[in-house]
Amino acid sequence: MILSRKQVFITHAFQVVDALLVWLAFGIGGVMRDVVRYALGMGIAGDELLMSMHWFLYICVPFMPLLLEQFGFYKRVRQKTTKTAVGQLLRALIVVILMIGTVAVFAKWMDARRLILGIGLIFVFVLLLVRDRVTTYWLRRRGNDEATKERVVIAGSGREIDEWLAQLDREIMADWNIVDRFDFVTRRVEEMFDLLKSQGVGRVLFVAKHTEFEKVAQAVEVCELQGVEAWISASFIQTRIARPVFDVVGAKPMLVLRSTPELSWELMIKEVLDRVGAVLLILASSPLWLLAYIGVRWASPEAPVWFSQMRAGRYGKPFRIWKFRTMVPGAGDLLEAIKEEHGNQMDGPVFKLEHDPRVFPFGTLLRRFSIDELPQLINVVRGDMSLVGPRPLPLYEVEAFSERAHRRRLSVKPGITCEWQVGGRNKITSFDEWVEMDLHYIDNWSLWLDIRILLQTIPAVLSGKGAK
Repeated sequence: MILSRKQVFITHAFQVVDALLVWLAFGIGGVMRDVVRYALGMGIAGDELLMSMHWFLYICVPFMPLLLEQFGFYKRVRQKTTKTAVGQLLRALIVVILMIGTVAVFAKWMDARRLILGIGLIFVFVLLLVRDRVTTYWLRRRGNDEATKERVVIAGSGREIDEWLAQLDREIMADWNIVDRFDFVTRRVEEMFDLLKSQGVGRVLFVAKHTEFEKVAQAVEVCELQGVEAWISASFIQTRIARPVFDVVGAKPMLVLRSTPELSWELMIKEVLDRVGAVLLILASSPLWLLAYIGVRWASPEAPVWFSQMRAGRYGKPFRIWKFRTMVPGAGDLLEAIKEEHGNQMDGPVFKLEHDPRVFPFGTLLRRFSIDELPQLINVVRGDMSLVGPRPLPLYEVEAFSERAHRRRLSVKPGITCEWQVGGRNKITSFDEWVEMDLHYIDNWSLWLDIRILLQTIPAVLSGKGAK
């Protein structure tokens, strides 16, 4: 069976977790060995004995996940029954026992070693079975939740789409929410822009084998401008931004034109660092939260301490952002009057004014040191935002984008800090230049780039170069 890059990545992730569980199981076996020997009146074995037998971990830890893969333990996880999982685990354990037994003949094991092995293998079976059942349960539950599914569009002719979907495995389609079947025969390519924009689509799969090439090329350009992945079961297409790679859906070869960071261990580490880092930052900055809460309540008691607003997340999906309130009550209603009286220091759809009269004095202090941004760490924990990424814009500003290419900044999670934030945000007055910095970040993303921006953010905040 041919696996897609995503399936290979997930399988490798499971194998790493299972290898760690095997190691843990024998660690538990080492502890339980002395408990069992003491209970049976056999005395406590020396530590030297335990250390001398660690070599069998070099058999069990790497080979167990590989054997499980050979027995299909990582295939069709969502559909797998407990009976099937137990059978696969037992077959793999039998092979491991035979491998260790062969070595044991020459090593002349003592009872204590056999005891550790027996207890360890029992815990290997239990831990791996629990991990597998929890994973299956989580995937099935996720598959029933439409909100967690990937929103995709299938593009082609009606007949081609039906034939292509009929050949796909249900396991592959379980994570999809097919929001539309875009028929090139009956619809204009221009309609796809509004479709992707309104539906928050993350991927378009082109199965347009008999569709006019020009239509497919125009549709791919629409995807490229919005940062939406285009998976093409057709001829090779040249692009200016998107990186072409080959992948598979089921056994069907696909050409993927991706203009966002590709799925990798770096992205997984970024996700972990975002959640863990946000929690640690919330704990470390808790005194500032208390100070801001008391200060806002005292300085402006007539309105809530918190400010919330709907912002555009990844692919334009709306989410509610949180901040400490720094403006007077009804500030949103005063926006047009402020623009008319004071103008706008930023061209384009974004409003920016250094000395905004709607900001009360204590709010100015919060903004100067970016303390008002701290509640966004909650958005990071929830998964709506990242620590580093393009700044999220209000929905009405996103709707006002004059260039379609501006929407490509929505192709990654928005962040609390970004290159614009640490690279002279108070000097930039061109929205095009701002977007150019965001797209440079997306096109050159790496984990090290995120770390560098985070490190640059610290002096920017401490020096008071916050948003004004």
